[in-house]
Amino acid sequence: MTALWTREELESATGGRLTGAERAIEGASIDTRTLQPGDLFFAIRGDTRDGHDFVPDALGRGAGAAVVSAGRAEDLASHGPVLAVPEAGPDPVLTAMVRLGAAARARTRAQVVAVTGSVGKTGTKEALRHVLSEQGETHASAASYNNHWGVPLTLARMPRTTRYGVFEIGMNHGAEIVPLTAQVRPDIALITTIAPAHIEHFASLAAIADAKGEIFSGLQPGGVAILNRDVQHFDRLAAHAQASRAGRVVTFGEHPESDVRALKIVLRPDLSVIDAMVMGQPVTYKLGTAGRHAALNSLGVMAVVHSLGSDLARAALSLGGLTPPAGRGERTALEIGGGTAYLVDESYNANPVAVRAALATLAGIETGPRGRRIAVLGDMLELGAAAPDLHRDLAEAIEAARIDLVFAAGPLMRHLFEALPVSRRGGVADTAADLIEPLARTLRSGDAVMVKGSNGSRMGRIVEALKARYAVDPTRRTQTVP
Repeated sequence: MTALWTREELESATGGRLTGAERAIEGASIDTRTLQPGDLFFAIRGDTRDGHDFVPDALGRGAGAAVVSAGRAEDLASHGPVLAVPEAGPDPVLTAMVRLGAAARARTRAQVVAVTGSVGKTGTKEALRHVLSEQGETHASAASYNNHWGVPLTLARMPRTTRYGVFEIGMNHGAEIVPLTAQVRPDIALITTIAPAHIEHFASLAAIADAKGEIFSGLQPGGVAILNRDVQHFDRLAAHAQASRAGRVVTFGEHPESDVRALKIVLRPDLSVIDAMVMGQPVTYKLGTAGRHAALNSLGVMAVVHSLGSDLARAALSLGGLTPPAGRGERTALEIGGGTAYLVDESYNANPVAVRAALATLAGIETGPRGRRIAVLGDMLELGAAAPDLHRDLAEAIEAARIDLVFAAGPLMRHLFEALPVSRRGGVADTAADLIEPLARTLRSGDAVMVKGSNGSRMGRIVEALKARYAVDPTRRTQTVP
């Protein structure tokens, strides 16, 4: 197995000096809880903890080496090999990780794709990983590693033999995407959609579009900009793409002028069937995840595949085997009252557009005899002064989706709860944890329950509690919903 990094490459890229008994470097990590033997451990400084405090543990767990600031190297060298890097910037180790990421990007011959958007960027990234990995060695961001440390870490992990690289790029404020896309230097950049996520940090939805449009600033000369033709601020995004070094702009959506256009979308409880025209070529395919939002984002995936010059027919077949990841639509069968209920885990994050999409998907799930559709919703955060109204306005979507009961967690979601008719009120609490017992007492065989909220509302606790009590196979946790 070829090492991810050699001593010479590490020292050249970071300007550091590696001392101690040499170990093979096979990965990279910033977290001792998930570190694997052979990982290069970066002792970066977090908001509350300094990674240098975890170096002895990392090396004891078999890390290939620890990247530390030069001022701490002497104290830590007795624990194992350390790469001492110059005291540069507020966090020398993070600077070194960025430099190593730059070296990984410089040496690769991979075709590199970057994905951003207010909703659906992680799901789209995972769909691209799934599709492209069947056509060549593919390296992609883990989880949602899309920020100032996640992007360089993902780059630093990229093997030299990679054929396709897929990177997720996120932001909370303006100008955050610019340095990240400059590191990734994508050949193709895709924006899924624009929605009022993190809007408390922006003056308007147009400002969010401008921030997302920053992704095109890092495009390689002649690269491809891929845009959702259906979004409200398409013209604004197109202007960003046209001002970049993009060689062409490709659009997707249901709009009649889209280059990759959905002619027909058939939504089923656990999958979708899409008839599309891809750059003038008719393609029909199944998508193994439910929901109109996922179906539309799959058009973006097909636009990427076509732009890469990869096998479109093979990609279409691959999409049928796609399954949603935990927190983004994963479905679990629950054994309750001698029968089965179904849990839809949408707990990873939330904004008004994403919640409406999740409610529409819940509406399409078939319930059993006497079964009900139950939405368990936590606060949508970072929505600014309009947050109470944005929560309250979800009542219309609840009605349209024919949701039987709503459980609400948090002070913001209480505004929605109070706007609902009494017949739809399942329960309300200050925290997600406080909803677990009332919800568990309410569930019965045949129900379909969907859990969604922003990360900060910690709705995942409800998901884990329901799985622990009721999952049909507690060792596997998830099962395909029939």
